[in-house]
Amino acid sequence: MNTLVMNNSRMSIYLRLGRVSNLPTVWTNVLAGAIVAGSMTGRPLSLMHTLLVMLAISAFYCAGMYLNDAFDREIDARERPGRPIPSGQISAGAVFAIGFVLQVAGIAILSYYGTWAIVCGCALAATILLYNVWHKGNPLSPLIMGLCRALVYFVAAASVMMVELNTAVEPPQTGIVLLNTTVVLAALAIWAHVVGLTYAAKQESLNRLGSLWPLLILALPVLLYGSRSVTSWDDGGLALLMLLALIVADVIAVRLLITRHLAGSVPKAVAQLIAATSLLDALVIAIAGGGLVAVAFCLGAFVLTRVLQRVIPGT
Repeated sequence: MNTLVMNNSRMSIYLRLGRVSNLPTVWTNVLAGAIVAGSMTGRPLSLMHTLLVMLAISAFYCAGMYLNDAFDREIDARERPGRPIPSGQISAGAVFAIGFVLQVAGIAILSYYGTWAIVCGCALAATILLYNVWHKGNPLSPLIMGLCRALVYFVAAASVMMVELNTAVEPPQTGIVLLNTTVVLAALAIWAHVVGLTYAAKQESLNRLGSLWPLLILALPVLLYGSRSVTSWDDGGLALLMLLALIVADVIAVRLLITRHLAGSVPKAVAQLIAATSLLDALVIAIAGGGLVAVAFCLGAFVLTRVLQRVIPGT
């Protein structure tokens, strides 16, 4: 019994360090990036390969979370002494080791998908490391965090191009697809969502006009895709529904940020906006013609993230 309790306790430490409650949002990032790139070839996605890329990105995400705790251990010792490292539940060395091993594992999986996937994966690993080394006291750190999520779209797009063209030779079209307006627009939307939520959470108050500018960044995905979305149900009601769902989720989070003087409001708002990432992915997929099943997967991921966040804090 004691061994079982100890093992369960150790597992909970690993899950907390990895913020695994947010993993469904990176799965939908991968799905959206793959569908956007796949829509350019007109071929169906491979379920197995999409799941493998999701596994790789999950490794990158958890690596980033582990490294975040490892690099922030001294600050956490002062501000959040209950975190695993300062409380003595696990050593900083072990957390560093797990984080870097997970990054290597992510790149190793992506190596199957060719040069462009490796390049994008290495860029993602480097950006994750840069953020963790340089985010405290850096006013530009939200831009770097947003870039981490945007690069997931490029990783997924590069991987799916290699699979869909069904060739062992690196397809010359891959570089062109990665710079295609559709892929860049989707990546820009997820970048703006993450940047906006991070800056909004950092504001001391949203009751002053000068502090409302992060909300404009947060609204950028709605503006980008609202202008491309349909205006009638007959033309594409699914995209319209996802646009409305994203707006509602953002408004709920902003209302929590406005009441930041109440205990727990900011973490709740950030958790809501992290989960809403999947709603943005659903909108991207709907506009790309990804279909009801893919959109339903994103909606399920949103719900699953919110449920898991009640058990394992996502921030």
